[in-house]
Amino acid sequence: MGERPLTSKSLVLRGGEVLEVPESLLDEAAPQAVEADPGVEVRIVHADESVIVVDKFAGQVVHPGVGNAAGTLVSGVIARYPEVATVGNPQRPGVVHRLDRPTSGLLVVARTEQAYQSLSSQMREHTARRTYLALVEGRIEPARADLEGAIAKSWKGFGAMELSAQGRYARTAYRRLAVLRLDGQDVSLVEVELETGRTHQIRIHLSAHGFPVYGDRLYGAAGEFGDRIFLHAWRLAFVHPGTGEEVAFTAPLPADLDECLHRAELVEGSTEIIYS
Repeated sequence: MGERPLTSKSLVLRGGEVLEVPESLLDEAAPQAVEADPGVEVRIVHADESVIVVDKFAGQVVHPGVGNAAGTLVSGVIARYPEVATVGNPQRPGVVHRLDRPTSGLLVVARTEQAYQSLSSQMREHTARRTYLALVEGRIEPARADLEGAIAKSWKGFGAMELSAQGRYARTAYRRLAVLRLDGQDVSLVEVELETGRTHQIRIHLSAHGFPVYGDRLYGAAGEFGDRIFLHAWRLAFVHPGTGEEVAFTAPLPADLDECLHRAELVEGSTEIIYS
């Protein structure tokens, strides 16, 4: 057939074709290192020679991606700890786990390659413990359960995920702490622990169970809650890569979530775990 420019995205390759890609396009597609940005707010909970624990605020993006090339959390981290820029993946340096944009709470960043390998292994083997607090619509039943379901990208796009037999296995454990009355409807405060770490896992599993996270319109919540959802990474525990000892950190509820709970009337159970 000879050489000809490719002008249609729908061209079907039959086999045996040779595609030539301009070098300029390869340069554009090459992974770009994250740029440091001292203007990005970073709430440091703990820092030592191996790890940095931060309390991410809702609305903050963890690392660069489509539509979020700059101003991310890692940009602020490497502005304060430049050595992190060479740890792990250059597009998300030091990052071993993530939080959704509308979710707040604890995140650990590796400061050395040894710490990165150790923490990545703990995340992969599910030995690091990540505990969340969530407010869900309705009176969640049963009071305690393990939720399972494979998760894959949704055909709907816009970053949405969905339960799919073709997805990756995921398991979420929750227990109900309290039932409250908020703005005329029942809501439940639950403590959630991840046993795997898929994108939007907690949000999808709770929604599929019939109890979407408060404010999570993407997964079926009735009402909005500003630009965030009521989901907070409250506690994080892992084996410290440097000492070999287990360490644990907690992050109090942000002011907007705290105010939301204080507006609600307690029906049953207790919110004491949050304030003890």
